[in-house]
Amino acid sequence: MTEPGSPQRALVIGEALIDIVAREGRVIGEYVGGSPLNVAVGLARLGRGVDFLTHIGDDPRGQRIAEYVKHSGVQLVSESMTAQRTPTALATLDADGSAQYEFDIEWRLTGTPEVSPPLVAHTGSIGAVLEPGCRAVAALLDTYHPAATVTFDPNVRAVLIEDDDTARGRIDRLVERSDVVKASDEDMRWIDPSLAPEQIAQTWLGLGPSIVAVTMGDRGAFALCAAGMVRVPALQVEVVDTVGAGDAFMSGLIDALWSLGLLGAQRRRDLAAITAEALTGVVQTAALSSALTVARAGADLPDRDTRDAALQSAILG
Repeated sequence: MTEPGSPQRALVIGEALIDIVAREGRVIGEYVGGSPLNVAVGLARLGRGVDFLTHIGDDPRGQRIAEYVKHSGVQLVSESMTAQRTPTALATLDADGSAQYEFDIEWRLTGTPEVSPPLVAHTGSIGAVLEPGCRAVAALLDTYHPAATVTFDPNVRAVLIEDDDTARGRIDRLVERSDVVKASDEDMRWIDPSLAPEQIAQTWLGLGPSIVAVTMGDRGAFALCAAGMVRVPALQVEVVDTVGAGDAFMSGLIDALWSLGLLGAQRRRDLAAITAEALTGVVQTAALSSALTVARAGADLPDRDTRDAALQSAILG
C-alpha cells in the first residue's frame, strides 16, 4: 500500500455528508453519503491509495464519516474537519420508495492540502458548483493539473443550484480542465434537454478531455475518445437500489485507466491516444463495478476480489 501523499495516490475533493432517511414523518436511518466520498471509498476498496479532502464538522456525525473512510482505507486530509457542523441530506421516501431531498450543507475549502501532487485528482457533484467552496476546488484542479490526470463527474444536484446558467458555466469550465469526464443521461438532460446525450458528450470532448463517458441506466453506457465512440450494454442483475451506481462506475473507470498505466500528466498524450478497443474494456470494467453495486443495498461499492471474480465469471460465462 502506498503512503499518504505519495505520487501514486489519488486525491478526491468534494462533499461528505450524512443521509437522513425518513418515511411518513419518521427517521428510519442515517447513512454516510456523498458522491465524492463514494468515489474515494470505491478506489480504496479496489486497492488504490486515496487522500480525501472534504468539509465536515468535528461533531458526532463528522466523526462517523471520519471513521467510515478510515475503515475503508481512505486517508482523510487533516484540513477536512473544520466545518461548524457536518452536512446532511434529508431524504423523504414516497410510497413507491422514491426520495425527495433537502440539503443542509456549507461548502468551504481553504488553502492547499498537505499532500504531494497526486497521480489523479477527482472532483464532482455538489462540491464542484456550490459557493464558495467551488472556487477553491477549481483552483486546486489548476494546481494539480501539471502533475495529475483530472477527472470530473458533474452528478448534478439541481435542488441546490440557485442559478442554472451559472452552474452550467462552472461545469463547462471544469470539463475544460479535465482529462476524463463521466456523466449520467440525467445530468445531460439537465445540461440541455433539447440535445441528445451523445451530442453534449461530443461537444464536451471538443473542449479538451481525452474521454467522456455517459451512463444510461438499463441502456448501458457509451464513451467518446479521439478514436471514436464505444457502447457497452448494461449487465443483467437484480437491482436492489441504484444508490452509488454512478460513483461505482466513476471509481471503476479511474481504476481501469490506472491499471493501463494511463494516469498522470506525463501519460496525458497516451491517454488521448487510447484506442476504441482499450476504451471498451475500460467502460466494461466500470459498468461491472456499477452492476455489482446496484445488486446490493446502499452505496456498497465492490472490492477488487469481488469485482475480479465477477469479471472472471463474465469472461468464462
